[in-house]
Amino acid sequence: MKIILIGNYAPDHQESMERFTAMLYKGFTSSGLNVEIWKPKVLFGKFFKSTGSGIPKWFGYIDKWLLFPLILIIKSKIYIYNDNVVKYHICDHSNAPYLQFLPRHKVLITCHDVLAIKGALGHTDAYCPATPMGKLLQKWILNNLKKSLKLAAVSNYTLDQLITLTSIPNHPHKWQVIHNALNAPFKKMEPNKAKNLLLKMNLNVDEPFILHVGSGLPRKNRKALLQIIDYLEHKWVGNVCFAGKPLEQELINYAKELNLTNRIINIIQPDHQQLVALYSTCEAFIFPSFSEGFGWPVIEAQACGAPVIASSFDPMPEVSGGSAIHKNPNDFQGLGDALYSLKNIDYRKEVINNGFINVKRFQLDQMINSYIKLHQSTI
Repeated sequence: MKIILIGNYAPDHQESMERFTAMLYKGFTSSGLNVEIWKPKVLFGKFFKSTGSGIPKWFGYIDKWLLFPLILIIKSKIYIYNDNVVKYHICDHSNAPYLQFLPRHKVLITCHDVLAIKGALGHTDAYCPATPMGKLLQKWILNNLKKSLKLAAVSNYTLDQLITLTSIPNHPHKWQVIHNALNAPFKKMEPNKAKNLLLKMNLNVDEPFILHVGSGLPRKNRKALLQIIDYLEHKWVGNVCFAGKPLEQELINYAKELNLTNRIINIIQPDHQQLVALYSTCEAFIFPSFSEGFGWPVIEAQACGAPVIASSFDPMPEVSGGSAIHKNPNDFQGLGDALYSLKNIDYRKEVINNGFINVKRFQLDQMINSYIKLHQSTI
């Protein structure tokens, strides 16, 4: 079997989707399969650093939605004589419209979330407002997902939402859940190595910190971490480390209001080793997200031995298997009490050990075997 992975357009900087595509490539190749990656060539978009908005986005659309479909049609015709051997895998559901330009019965799509689709349809609980053009694009994506004969959702929650949105009763196609695997080597770092990396990041290794990993999107709920330490006051004296995207001005202003500016640390775009060091040494990893499709950081933190406090909103309890401490993301007092409860050494060890047990479910070979079976299944 030969698998063609349909990847993302580079200037869009979809980092998590690029990691997922690379993970599939590694896994399928290790299983002895012949694998190629096809992605839109950067032609019109090469004049811009990013095609995320404004005029650059429209130039990116030319590369993605006008030129690449022609390439797909031509290249897929080359493989027509090996029809029983070649399979196509659209790695990101946002590229579902490419289904129109490939042999539909040979295509599998991975659906990572339906947040943007829900936002385009007016669901405020997705925390993903859409522009007029975005609404059209997401409806186009949804219409093509409906036509998919083989689809893997990364969580039961995502699959249930997708089935609801498609409004297709008794869906006859092969749609199933295949959980994401850890997309890189995550394990607890040796203390001295971690300490040296923290020092290079200008972190005071003598002061405890709670950790958040991700962006400043409203659905990530970064604000809750400031509310937690403000609520605990003298009960917990430490810092808040935000790793990922730069702090948004709204959060900076809110920290000033709470007089917490001197307790905030921002590690912008940490590399893998830095991230592992942060996970391995934090007092707790706190992930109070309002909406997710999966929630990779939950299992990354658990694999590194961090006690995890996460949102009680699906799919976080599904991903943690109940091994994390789950609280309503709107309840900063409950989140704060959860952090304080970790002062009990025995309880802290229990949460950490349960996390180590949970991450065993998310190994690459397990995920790849499930994908191979779905690719090989008959419709």
